Amino acid sequence: MDVHSSSGHSLRRTLNVFLLALVSSCALFGQVAGGTIQGVISDPTGAAIAGAQVQVTETSTGVSRTVSTNSGGFYAAPNLKPSVYSITATAQGFSREIASGVVLAVGANVSINLSLKVGSNAEQVEVKGIYEGVDLVTPGLNEVVDSDTIRQLPLNGRDWSQLITLQPGANNVRNQSAIGSAGTSDVNRVLRGFGNQMSISGTRPQQNNYRLDGVSFNDYTNGAPGGVLGTISGVDAVQEFSVITTNYSAEYGKTSGGVINAVTRSGTNRFHGSAYEFLRNSSLDARNYFDGPKIAPFRRNQFGGSLGGPIVHDKTFFFFNYEGLRQSLGISQVDRVPSANAREGIISADNGGNVTVDPAVKPYLAFWPLPNAGLDSTGDVGYYRLAVSQIGNENFYTTKLDHHFSDKDSLAGTFLYVTNDLSQPDPLNNLHFVNKDARTFTSIEETHIFGPNVLNTVRFGFSRNHAISTTADPINPLAGDASFGSVPGRPAPFLIVPQWTNFYGGLGGFPNFTIGWNSFQGYDDAVVTRGTHSLKFGFAFERMQSNNYMHFTQNGRFVYASFSDFLTNDPLVYGVQLPSGETERGIRQSLVGLYAQDGW
Repeated sequence: MDVHSSSGHSLRRTLNVFLLALVSSCALFGQVAGGTIQGVISDPTGAAIAGAQVQVTETSTGVSRTVSTNSGGFYAAPNLKPSVYSITATAQGFSREIASGVVLAVGANVSINLSLKVGSNAEQVEVKGIYEGVDLVTPGLNEVVDSDTIRQLPLNGRDWSQLITLQPGANNVRNQSAIGSAGTSDVNRVLRGFGNQMSISGTRPQQNNYRLDGVSFNDYTNGAPGGVLGTISGVDAVQEFSVITTNYSAEYGKTSGGVINAVTRSGTNRFHGSAYEFLRNSSLDARNYFDGPKIAPFRRNQFGGSLGGPIVHDKTFFFFNYEGLRQSLGISQVDRVPSANAREGIISADNGGNVTVDPAVKPYLAFWPLPNAGLDSTGDVGYYRLAVSQIGNENFYTTKLDHHFSDKDSLAGTFLYVTNDLSQPDPLNNLHFVNKDARTFTSIEETHIFGPNVLNTVRFGFSRNHAISTTADPINPLAGDASFGSVPGRPAPFLIVPQWTNFYGGLGGFPNFTIGWNSFQGYDDAVVTRGTHSLKFGFAFERMQSNNYMHFTQNGRFVYASFSDFLTNDPLVYGVQLPSGETERGIRQSLVGLYAQDGW
């Protein structure tokens, strides 16, 4: 970059320092969602044809865009949505040539070169199926998962993000809870995010950038945008998505990991829709090692439908999708609980011999049930086997509207709303852990063509998460009894006793978190074609608001060095969150990004 002014070198030094500070303090990122069709128009001798008219038409909607070739015969039609296109090239003194069946994937750059024959425009030459999805232009490693793959492959929970692992270098983080496991109602899912934990090229899951219709879709942890069941719904709402693992260009950013770039389906000139229901049932399952004599019951119903079509033929299109999920998952679990003798202070010599149980402790032993599956080798600790039900519900809505004002102006908008909840008894079956999440997402994009070689796209987006992790519905009435509290007016405290399963406390104790997250986003991306160069410039702004209300030990927490210390009421540690610390934490951040790139 060179800057000319009366201040000369001083201004250049100041500008360089500013740019260096900007790069070091924020991610440079653009959010171009569409792809590009470009190429060279030539005559039979291979000479470039300047001023040729190239019309790019989307087959399903009939919407077209016309660009012209420059002095080098080069043309480019940027920011086109993923679809199938036909390309018509015309020039004075040459026959018309049409290339049909050109498949453009999300974020791809397709090179289509055409050679026109000498003749009249009334003559027409059509070439079909000349492009089969090989991107010869983009320098990055970019793999696309198309709509047929998304909707036809069997997916556990119909989570399209599972298909990310089809790409080289993409792996699930295996120590994270997956759908259908007991840990999905765990508080760790709230603090780490509910979405699928994915590592791309060895990076952490929070280093990836998930984008929907060009707008960042990450959750409040900067992780994958999933619900409390650990999935991203909307298989029927996603047109396709790409996974860029490395070497991506300047227009992508806000990440040091991978870029997952998804596009919502749109309506076409023909009505199309679907209706479905997917069923899973424990009657089809095999007994696992930890199940009791009877398999834990499991029922999952996923149902919904989609509809898309024209509102005004060749002008305005709509698409709507709804997906519902109802799940009842039986979970077999085994707890470690005190034996009948241990409750009376009769414990093995290895643990210090018999002890006198403090009368103040005896009522709390009711939070640990008696063993029903045998004792360990000491006879002090027993096993309690039980089957509990994890109840999950989700409703997922998507709406997409596209309107074409003219050949130069188009508008697209997406609205997504998701609500989901998951309830499961705590390990000792005293009360329910409840996780809830609500997601609102909006994207509005306006594309304007200023001339055959200049295109500008303005995009606004809003993304909101509201996540809750709490306790509810006491199964054991004592879990809601304030007489057991160590804090006046509060139920029983969190109790950590070695060799026993932890008691997480009474109602309203741990966990008790509320997380509110808002992201306001604005982008402006321009593409200018000069000769064989495609110049791209972009600006991005994101305003993030995080309001967190977290209670860790408002009921108090006791930690014991041994279970004999618990029986004698001799705690090692006691902690409690002071009322003055129970305030909402508001965090605000603004992110500004700039980029420029020259594609040659």
